[in-house]
Amino acid sequence: MMKETKSIDVLSLLRLTFNNLADDELREVAALTHLCTYPTDHILCHEGEYEETFYIIAEGSAVISKNISELEGERILRVAGIGDLVGEMGLIQNAPRAATVRTTSDCTVLEMDKKDFDTMLSRSPKMALSIIRTTLDRMRENDQMLIHYLQNTNKILRQLDRNKLEFIQVAAHELRTPLTVLMGYANLLRASPEIRANPSLGDVIDGVLKGTDRMHGVVNTMLDVTRIDNETLELRPAPVPLRRLVRDAVEDFANAAKERRLELTFRPDGDIPNINGDPSLIQKALHHMIVNAIKYTPDGGRVTLSTRPVTMERNVPGVEIRVTDTGIGLDAEHHELVFEKFYQVGNVAIHSSGKTSYKGGGPGLGLAIVRGVARAHGGKAWAESSGHDEVNFPGCTFYLQLPIDPPTR
Repeated sequence: MMKETKSIDVLSLLRLTFNNLADDELREVAALTHLCTYPTDHILCHEGEYEETFYIIAEGSAVISKNISELEGERILRVAGIGDLVGEMGLIQNAPRAATVRTTSDCTVLEMDKKDFDTMLSRSPKMALSIIRTTLDRMRENDQMLIHYLQNTNKILRQLDRNKLEFIQVAAHELRTPLTVLMGYANLLRASPEIRANPSLGDVIDGVLKGTDRMHGVVNTMLDVTRIDNETLELRPAPVPLRRLVRDAVEDFANAAKERRLELTFRPDGDIPNINGDPSLIQKALHHMIVNAIKYTPDGGRVTLSTRPVTMERNVPGVEIRVTDTGIGLDAEHHELVFEKFYQVGNVAIHSSGKTSYKGGGPGLGLAIVRGVARAHGGKAWAESSGHDEVNFPGCTFYLQLPIDPPTR
């Protein structure tokens, strides 16, 4: 609620705000303004709203804040005092308010509406320059504040990522030993004559072995990710018969594809040379690329692997492996994010648990390993898709490029 306005020397206030204006210009500005007094916690400007009033603080103070996110809430940008401009940017740009302005005490302001504000700017180039200079200085201060905030946030995020990586490494090592013991005992039971004589118990043991084998694979994937992030992923270069490696990878998933009625094929394009690389790591990258394609392709779809020779950056000879599916596709904003650790597209809670089932769950580490393997070899990995659509199924293509010879370290 607006309070009774106090007596203010308007010309002196305008002279403080616009010290480059002549007295006749100041009187002209004063004639287009009026004083108002507002109580504590009154909102002068609402972030995101189109409003048409320009303010100069005459007495009291106001705080300018911006909503950063739902989690972090509002962040204070600055405090405005006597002589400060408020709300001019929205009027100049004909845009919504960029921040919220709230009084922190009984506050008297000099007000001018947008029509008169525009009139004064057109009449007085000095006033326009003064406001622009003030606005630019303020933007520079805000930029410096936000840069400092981002630097601190990045530092915290790096430490959290490091903590997460260390936890993964410890957890993976702690899980590996009991899993190995469990698999050993399960294999012993499987070989027992009593178990062989009882098909039901045999099925139970097979289920235990299948579950432990999958857990063992997840643990190994976790360890691979920690080695990639710690840059301790060591290549053991050897001649790699790439055509055979890709064909073997396709055959490994033949049964899974058949269960899902997927057409899984390999179509080499041109004469693919053998490359020098780490066969084990390349095999892992192929494994995760195929798993990803199968997961996000509905039953009855197609997953096609193809290879071709390419010339990479700086005229480096290499090969390209493409995995193309007829799945749900991927929006552009996810093309890079899917290669980050633990990143999942969609609602993780509704994913099924099968390794190759449609939209099956997983730790979200596979594509991170693909990119890690690519970089370890001096190559690159990326994704292309026209967008996400679970009706028309535009599909995705994931690329893995590797040089013929990895760079020496």
